[in-house]
Amino acid sequence: KKKSEGKPGASASAKATADKPPPATDEHESDVHVITRAVYRQDNEGYIDPKHPTHIWVVSAPNSAEEKIKPRQLTNGRFDEGDAIWSKDGSQIYFTSSRIDEPYYELPRTDLYSVASAGGKPVKITTIDLNTQFGPGGGALALSPDGKQVAFVAATNQPINSYTEPDLWVLDLSPNAKPRNLTADFDFDIDGFIIGDSAPPRAGGLNKPIWTVDGKGLIEVYSKEGRRNLALFDVATGNTTDLTSGNHGVMSFRATPDVSKLVYVISTPTRVNDLFVLDRATSGTSPKQLTNINDELFSKLNLTDPEEIWYNSFDGKRIQIWVQKPPGFDPHKKYPLILNIHGGPHVAYGFIFDHEFQWMAAKGYAVLYPNPRGSISYGQEFGNVIQYHYPGDDYKDLMAGVDEAIKRGYIDDKKLGVTGGSGGGLLTNWVVGQTGRFGAAVAQRDIASWENWWYTGDFTLFQPNWFRAPPFEDPDEYRARSPISYITNVKTPMMFILGEVDYRTPPGAGGEQMFRALKFRKIPTVMVRFPNESHELSRSGQPWHRIERLQHIVGWFDHWLMGVAKPEYEVAPEEEVPAKPKQGAKPPK
Repeated sequence: KKKSEGKPGASASAKATADKPPPATDEHESDVHVITRAVYRQDNEGYIDPKHPTHIWVVSAPNSAEEKIKPRQLTNGRFDEGDAIWSKDGSQIYFTSSRIDEPYYELPRTDLYSVASAGGKPVKITTIDLNTQFGPGGGALALSPDGKQVAFVAATNQPINSYTEPDLWVLDLSPNAKPRNLTADFDFDIDGFIIGDSAPPRAGGLNKPIWTVDGKGLIEVYSKEGRRNLALFDVATGNTTDLTSGNHGVMSFRATPDVSKLVYVISTPTRVNDLFVLDRATSGTSPKQLTNINDELFSKLNLTDPEEIWYNSFDGKRIQIWVQKPPGFDPHKKYPLILNIHGGPHVAYGFIFDHEFQWMAAKGYAVLYPNPRGSISYGQEFGNVIQYHYPGDDYKDLMAGVDEAIKRGYIDDKKLGVTGGSGGGLLTNWVVGQTGRFGAAVAQRDIASWENWWYTGDFTLFQPNWFRAPPFEDPDEYRARSPISYITNVKTPMMFILGEVDYRTPPGAGGEQMFRALKFRKIPTVMVRFPNESHELSRSGQPWHRIERLQHIVGWFDHWLMGVAKPEYEVAPEEEVPAKPKQGAKPPK
């Protein structure tokens, strides 16, 4: 190699290559990313490709599998389009599009268009000056029975909050019409993220409002105090009538054409997902369960409902938490505790199935999962109170929750562990920098430096949602709220669970920093990296990786809280560590 580099022809050839790129061929399209936008990649999706935007197409329904169908493109241009729905007579297609090259410089908004299904130039109907891009069902349009209105879920964009509750809106399909908020006085979240690990986190089948046949009502799900239930909202007054109730989550819902019956999926802490049907035409009828998908499996398991607890935090705010207890729970015994913190921060735990909590409990741990301030489903003020104070008082809520659990007498306060992912990973890092009460910690998909994350995350904070200014204008604020600033306080043994292609919380802004600093300080620490996994590791990662993730989290707690030998976490293990982790099943081939 050195000899060839020394030849005159080699340097001349290199210069020619640098000055003039090789000619393009039909067989090769460059895979080099030339970035011009501040947002250029998306977690779990990869690099954004502005050269290939999403457009509206029409496909005729084939009469048989053999019939060849050719899709027909209706829209073009450099902007994405979405939320397409047909007009009642099929002559028009309504859709939304945000036709702004760099939307992060402005407050969220989108435009509503129509285009003839036969083809032609799209016509702008109006601008929806709201945030419709906050979740899977955000902005999905539902056409009224008379074809003159659409309903959708969106949040106001002013004032600029850390969190704004989503509302139910109605909009006339007339030029320059303004949307009308049906739930402005309803202080809970329309739709809302009650999170678990056993539902599709980013898949299709989204919910959208369902109109009653007379056009006088809209059926939607709402989140309140960790529950998700269906309600009927009066289109004229916004008055609300509950259609379902109970300690559960309605995950998805649909209706018959006459909306006399609703079918929906229910999740509870001991039920993954089952179908229920509600006959609205017969008054006083109770929902009927249609499926028992997992009865055979669950008959072999000991699944128990968690204990729901409410307590007053340091300033009197009411906080809701749950404790998942081990099978065969004995209140006279003392159990090790895992504090499991949710991310978001503006999501919530609730009355839905979470395999992780049941599994940890089956391993002998009491699992405390809280909704500190900043969580959704408790009203606008509770959700947004952490703006410019995250982390902060939410940490105090968490510690008060641990104290509340210990008061009940069945927690061993010498065997406390803490974990969490995303925002929960940030708070895990924060917790160990503020207190030494925990014997072990596992930070997952975390943030250590807000400053580093501001530059590298897959979405921007160009608007003053979480910070008032960028880090180069207000570095002290970023450092004061960054766990890495308190690294010299940390004495807790720490594990870091990282996805190697996590673009939401890139490892370099989180666990990698904490790990290197703790190694320097000779604090016991381990970094567990998952190849080809994004921020979605715990929800939709490769099944085998999801299993190993759980094994490592509990393995770390077993080691430091329960004294179980774990040679794989030693720099120089005394015994040979198997190449494959110990388990009863083999990974799929």
